[in-house]
Amino acid sequence: MAGELRVLRERAGLTGDQVAEVVGWSASKLSRMETARVGARAKDLLMLFDLYQVPESRREALLTLARTDHRRGWWDMYDSIPTEYANYISLEVAASEIKRYDLLLIHGLLQSEAYARAVIRSGLMSLAPAQEVDRRVEIRLTRQETLRRPDPLKLWVVMDEAALRRVVGGSEVMREQCKHLVEQGERPNVTIQVLPNRAGAHPGVVGAFSIMEFPGKHDPAVVYVETMASSLYIEDDTDVHRYGLVFDQLRAMALGPDESLEMIGHIAGQL
Repeated sequence: MAGELRVLRERAGLTGDQVAEVVGWSASKLSRMETARVGARAKDLLMLFDLYQVPESRREALLTLARTDHRRGWWDMYDSIPTEYANYISLEVAASEIKRYDLLLIHGLLQSEAYARAVIRSGLMSLAPAQEVDRRVEIRLTRQETLRRPDPLKLWVVMDEAALRRVVGGSEVMREQCKHLVEQGERPNVTIQVLPNRAGAHPGVVGAFSIMEFPGKHDPAVVYVETMASSLYIEDDTDVHRYGLVFDQLRAMALGPDESLEMIGHIAGQL
């Protein structure tokens, strides 16, 4: 399947960057599909088939090939996952390390079930059926398996104190979430630091971001920034380096890991 996709793109006279720009993906996602590091979803394939002008007579055979591809991810079983979310999950699963800064909420990989449900039910999802909310919570909890797999994802999170002080779902839910953070922070592959309010202004005030690093020698890091309307993948080496410098500055300004877990435990006690 990977080889077919690469041949189809080349026959269409398009570069990977051009395709990624047209379909709204990161160039890294397309590269991983063409090198068989991630599987291809039917929705993604149909977008590529339209762009590459693949005749109808060939599409069904290619879709059948994709359905038998054992590299498809667990998220393919959820038809309701938006394409952008599925794109992100595929990168998260492929990553070897994620460096994350959060400003207002606890990151999804560190959320307790009750906290995740409260977050998901906020905003537009408050109008969604209960079944869909349950599905989203299940997906979020399944994502957390990357921290417990045999070759676990290394996660380094710097979170603003505001994310801990914001009472999501009520005091009981927030207390449980803080205790969950302390438990996760004791994992050897998870580092949690709190950026206290007293740190004042800092380079992360512009918003949350993730730096995703991958095991492949020639697999460059990607910066992920989520907005209200879409998701942004930053892959330019200079820009990625700039985000790396910002993250280094944030963790230098933050409390150390042990002191951070102590603070989280203290906040849990206050709740």
